[in-house]
Amino acid sequence: MGAKGDQVKGKVKEAAGSLTGDKDLESEGKADRRAGEAKEKLGHAKDKVEEVVDKAEDKVEEVVDKAKDALHRK
Repeated sequence: MGAKGDQVKGKVKEAAGSLTGDKDLESEGKADRRAGEAKEKLGHAKDKVEEVVDKAEDKVEEVVDKAKDALHRK
């Protein structure tokens, strides 16, 4: 299940536990919801890291191409 699914599942369990007075179910729901939130944040962080790596690769390629051009001109 994905991050959003875990959050929804957690909210449902949390609400059901709250309505029925089942503290264990409510706690389990909170844990599921927080796990989903953590997964979502981790996914965003991973996307940002990949973006930075892609930009760095592009810059390295630029520098290599410029170096090759400079060597061929001599």
